[in-house]
Amino acid sequence: MSETTLILAIESSCDETSVSIIEDGKHILSNIVLSQIESHKRFGGVVPEVASRHHVEGITATIDESLNSAKLTMKDIDAVAVTQGPGLIGALLVGINAAKALAFAYDKPLIPVHHIAGHIYANHLEQPLQFPLIALIVSGGHTELVYMKDHLSFEVIGETRDDAVGEAYDKVARTIGLSYPGGPQVDKLAAHGEDCYDFPRVWLDKNSYDFSFSGLKSAVINKLHNLRQKGEVINEANVATSFQNSVVEVLVGKTIAACKNYNVNQLIVAGGVASNKGLRAHLTTACESNDINLSIPSPKLCTDNAAMIGAAGHYLFKADVTADMSLNGYNHMDIEQCSIEQ
Repeated sequence: MSETTLILAIESSCDETSVSIIEDGKHILSNIVLSQIESHKRFGGVVPEVASRHHVEGITATIDESLNSAKLTMKDIDAVAVTQGPGLIGALLVGINAAKALAFAYDKPLIPVHHIAGHIYANHLEQPLQFPLIALIVSGGHTELVYMKDHLSFEVIGETRDDAVGEAYDKVARTIGLSYPGGPQVDKLAAHGEDCYDFPRVWLDKNSYDFSFSGLKSAVINKLHNLRQKGEVINEANVATSFQNSVVEVLVGKTIAACKNYNVNQLIVAGGVASNKGLRAHLTTACESNDINLSIPSPKLCTDNAAMIGAAGHYLFKADVTADMSLNGYNHMDIEQCSIEQ
């Protein structure tokens, strides 16, 4: 292995085809992301079969573009990292088979990466991880609090018992009448409204770090249906503000409590919803008040991308975690099973 480690990483777990070259786990030499938003917008959400077809169409060109952008060839690459799961199985398999082809053809180690581990390591691309830490994972499919005492050590201390926060955002957005993707539009609308609807804050058990958003989602949907049945005028901005404040208050409250209880050196936020301006603002204020070191990636690194997979892949490579040509993809994967004892 050379003194400088170069990882070519592939991410295709949902509706972005992305290939990145990462140097030493922290320097982005290229990060090409081919988005499918316009294709899925007409369906109001991601259609797995459509996503898979787009990945097939774009993966080869995206690999070439990433290498060209970094001014490198496959001979320069030390290992190939790829998202193994969780995600849409058809989409995952496109990336996995491309990664296996590259690893086999160029005799490179193949590194399987957990998608959520990638989101966590997106922070490392901008600010070094400072252990022990807690990661708040907020995305369309995940809402979790993960405690890390060291690199590649994952302990889930809290998770959603029903809907993920991003899923709740999308369903509320659809009920309001906003187009896909709904989450960013709710966030934008919330900046112009007032918190005038008494939507519930679901805290669950006193000492629990778990979340629940199904009841809140239902409360918002039922409120909108009742107002429409009565013929009353609906202030969409007020609905968005009231909903978002309920979500953010619980996320921030439980996360700050966990940070205090676990006495961590850093709080990091990861996942697509980490780009939510309301959440970022409230977390920033709360962390300043409680003297907690906060790290949130730039919005472009919050959404799915291969740079984060390469950052996590670097540490897996250092830990000699590799896969053979039987590597498969999985819809569901427990991040705790990916922990590596240091």
